[in-house]
Amino acid sequence: MSKEHPVEKRVKYRIEGEFCANCSAKMERVLSATEGMGETTINYAAKTVFLLPSLVMQAQDIMGRIEPGVELVPIRAQPNADTADRTATLEKAKHRRLFRIMTACALFAVGLAFAPYWKNSSGQVLEYLLNLTAYFMVGYKVLWQAVRNIARGQMFDENFLMSLATVGAIAIHELPEAVAVMLFYSVGEYLEERAVNRSRRSIQTLVSIRPDFANLIHQLNVTKVDPEEVRVGQQILVRPGERVPLDGEVMSGSSFVDTSALTGESVPRKVQAGDTVLAGMINSSGLLTLRVVREFAQSSVQKILDLVENAGTHKATTEKFITTFARYYTPAVVIAALGLALLPPLLIGGDFQDWLYRALTVLVISCPCALVISIPLGYFAGIGGASKQGILVKGANYLEALTDVRTVVFDKTGTLTEGIFQVVEINPAVGYTKKQLLEIAANAEAHSPHPIAKSIREKYGQDRDLTEVQNYEEISGRGIRALVNGKTVLVGKAELLEQAGIQIPSLAVDQGLGTVVYISVDQEYAGQLLISDRVKADSRETVARLNHMGMKTVVLTGDHQSVAAAVAEELTVSEYHADLLPEDKVSWLETLRQSKRQGKVAFVGDGLNDAPVLAQADVGIAMGGLGSDAAIEAADVVIMDDQPGKLVDAIHIARYTKMIIWQNIAFALAVKLVVIFLGIFGLANMWMAVFADEGVALLAILNALRVRRYHNPEKFPQTSSSSSALQEPTL
Repeated sequence: MSKEHPVEKRVKYRIEGEFCANCSAKMERVLSATEGMGETTINYAAKTVFLLPSLVMQAQDIMGRIEPGVELVPIRAQPNADTADRTATLEKAKHRRLFRIMTACALFAVGLAFAPYWKNSSGQVLEYLLNLTAYFMVGYKVLWQAVRNIARGQMFDENFLMSLATVGAIAIHELPEAVAVMLFYSVGEYLEERAVNRSRRSIQTLVSIRPDFANLIHQLNVTKVDPEEVRVGQQILVRPGERVPLDGEVMSGSSFVDTSALTGESVPRKVQAGDTVLAGMINSSGLLTLRVVREFAQSSVQKILDLVENAGTHKATTEKFITTFARYYTPAVVIAALGLALLPPLLIGGDFQDWLYRALTVLVISCPCALVISIPLGYFAGIGGASKQGILVKGANYLEALTDVRTVVFDKTGTLTEGIFQVVEINPAVGYTKKQLLEIAANAEAHSPHPIAKSIREKYGQDRDLTEVQNYEEISGRGIRALVNGKTVLVGKAELLEQAGIQIPSLAVDQGLGTVVYISVDQEYAGQLLISDRVKADSRETVARLNHMGMKTVVLTGDHQSVAAAVAEELTVSEYHADLLPEDKVSWLETLRQSKRQGKVAFVGDGLNDAPVLAQADVGIAMGGLGSDAAIEAADVVIMDDQPGKLVDAIHIARYTKMIIWQNIAFALAVKLVVIFLGIFGLANMWMAVFADEGVALLAILNALRVRRYHNPEKFPQTSSSSSALQEPTL
């Protein structure tokens, strides 16, 4: 018998060393085109990549040829001595780089100060000595990389452009211009890297919620261990001030826990015996003993960290377009510069050296780094900013899709309502008492995870004899059929009993926001229960804000028509559809997507029983996803607490991010085109060209980082009126 070989899974690696965004795109392109690699995405903002372990050496070779010095390092859960040594080496390299830049600046300044004295032959020797020393101190790596790339047939990158422009300037005796270009390019690269690292650190701040240790209780001893060593069922101790290391149930003790790192909410939550706490929360006051319910790899904090860190692998349409645009933009400008250097002197006459200088000026500004860096960094910052507010976006493509949402479809229970049910009325049929009816329903619902079933069991409150419950069957969207004490019991919607041929007497029950559960025993009607739910505190305001933004709001629910109508009227949603099975919700969603209304459709559900419709929507948004495996797996966006208002915040963050990104695109292209135009007519020098390249790139990066500091806009007034024009976020 042949054994099946397990499918090799991709592993995340950190890319260490210096490389630019343009080189990142080139490495990504070559890796993806390599046989066996498959589609490979480099997260430039996080400096990470997912690769098959068996192909890491090949990937290292490819990346090293494109950008010498980069190194693939597996990401370990816990840092070791090698990691510390590598970090120290990188810090020393940064200090040496800064020293070279500062020394070159000093030499360049001396050269400019004594420029009037370089007229005699000995003075020219000193001029060349000072300027070329400064030039090679900051430009040797650029020159060497350009030579390596040319030898491999790889041209049209920033190393080639900078080398060609500066060597040409030296050839026509424009030494200060050549040094200035290489010096400002190096300074710009250094500042860009610092700015990008700031954004990385903002994500690493979130990653710091990863717990470092767990206090494992073993008999009478407490041992400090790695959270990954703890198994389900073991008990751990969490002292005041410590971070909860694993998802667990409180066995003893009570305390207040800080959930801000997970949900963005600053108000501490009280927990006591029987409550669940999640990894990443901070124990504020009391001593807690927890029973671990999930291993670390499956814990909420680990899934959240993976989700945020890996968001860069899902690129937005704008990001993909700019990457493609950059591939053709640089060669086009190089060809145009070559034509500018050769054609005018040949066709209309003029000084060849003057036209060559103009062409070199155009070359300097042809590097697309401002666009290639700032756009993915903008999305990275937007995703990081959203995560700080308890909104997890799985990728830039979903953040971009949020800007195009025009229809928001809500599930009702657990999304717009609290999903915390109570039995408020018991109406038994003749021959049954209230206690008997409740006992029958509680036994039949003994195995159901539904919130309504839980409320019935809680109302009954007594132990149930599960040995008397047989042939338990859940009928999707309708209720339960089970054999209880040898009798066939149906508990659920009216349709469940009607399909079984059981007649239900009409009772005058004011449902309001409640749900009626009908019960039959051995084909005879036994009575009904009224289960109440209530609308969440900010649901009304959320729908009002969406209506104000011109959104169409829809509620899809499996509840009775009267319940759906009451919720729709209270919240002023645009339309509602009730008595739906899970497959009916998918059908209605598809109908809404195919309607004439422009824009995308978002579905907002609790993530527990809405996986099919979450996956079908243009943007699936899981409410209350904290600790919910189904929510994190099925949704594109996870709102980590139960506040519907975070949906509006997510849309505003997405629009704000897109606005910043298009500002960068317009600014970078406009400045580059203006300076190219001025350079063609001899009105711009290389100093202006350097600003148009590195200066614009740095400004675009700083502008992109504004997304991290985004604050919630002022809340919209509660109004049911809608606007045909979509409102932009308050900035």
